[in-house]
Amino acid sequence: MKILVVDDEKLIRDVVKEYLQIDGFTVDEASNGDEAVELSLQHEYNLIIMDIMMPKKDGYQAVKEIKKVKDVPVLMLSARGEEFDKLIGFDLGIDDYVTKPFSPKELVARVKAIIKRNEKNGVKLEFGGLVLDDKAHEVSIDGKALNLTPKEYDLLKYFVSNNHIALSREQLLTNIWGYDFYGDDRTVDTHVKTLRHQLGKYGQYIKTVRKVGYKFEY
Repeated sequence: MKILVVDDEKLIRDVVKEYLQIDGFTVDEASNGDEAVELSLQHEYNLIIMDIMMPKKDGYQAVKEIKKVKDVPVLMLSARGEEFDKLIGFDLGIDDYVTKPFSPKELVARVKAIIKRNEKNGVKLEFGGLVLDDKAHEVSIDGKALNLTPKEYDLLKYFVSNNHIALSREQLLTNIWGYDFYGDDRTVDTHVKTLRHQLGKYGQYIKTVRKVGYKFEY
């Protein structure tokens, strides 16, 4: 397994690299966003650990450019833990967000969890004319692809993977936005509303469970 660690602070790169190598990962390093983009285009990585505040090109810009050509998981690092910063990252399609200072052991545990989740990808789920093709990372209705945001896609995938199971808003926040996300129930409700709209007639399969949250029922 190969990881790219991107941070302008050499000490952080060295510590993260050491802990990843202890667990058997091969590690490449980049000190800024430009180097990260260049290495990502040249090599295949199982995951990228990306700092936000860096010279030349920040982490947001680097992730945006990388995601245009590579569907690679990203764990973002930042000294800032504001909700707004996290939302920007998750909207770009990152998988997790860790605030500095952090525990290297916890960081490695999160890396393993992300990789494990992505190893399960590639499943095609069909509900009548609604098809979620996880390998292609695409949702279609009656053969026509939908233009879902990364969060809408992740939300739908979690719903259909838990068909007939009532899911609380807290569960959805934890599993889709991350357990340290500081948003509230309105974040879930807003995304469910837009997702239902995107799904058209299939939006009715996302049921509201009173005093609990939601469930997908087909």
